[in-house]
Amino acid sequence: QVQLVESGGGLVQPGGSLRLSCAASGLTLDYYAIGWFRQAPGKEREGVSCISSSDGSTYYADSVKGRFTISRDNAENTVYLQMNSLKPEDTAVYYCAAALRELCVLVPRYDYWGQGTQATVSS
Repeated sequence: QVQLVESGGGLVQPGGSLRLSCAASGLTLDYYAIGWFRQAPGKEREGVSCISSSDGSTYYADSVKGRFTISRDNAENTVYLQMNSLKPEDTAVYYCAAALRELCVLVPRYDYWGQGTQATVSS
């Protein structure tokens, strides 16, 4: 059974950092494109970042470019999202998702989803 479990969310002040983790079981992340998405109350789910399985290419939404970094540790079967210089508008539930393909996309066309982790940026 495939399972994606996010962790690392929490409450942080503006300008602070969080590192989110997405631990996978039931699949080998090496072969999967992974995306991070977020959804704030009353808003649609939006793509934040993704990493391809083929060459590790990474992509970021303009709103997080230069502040967020996605990475993968295939040995640990885990993908990370390092979030720095956080802003109140980054407050959302963050989800990771996986798809069995080479290239990742920042639209929610993924096969497997985690349950989400809440990140709140507030003073």
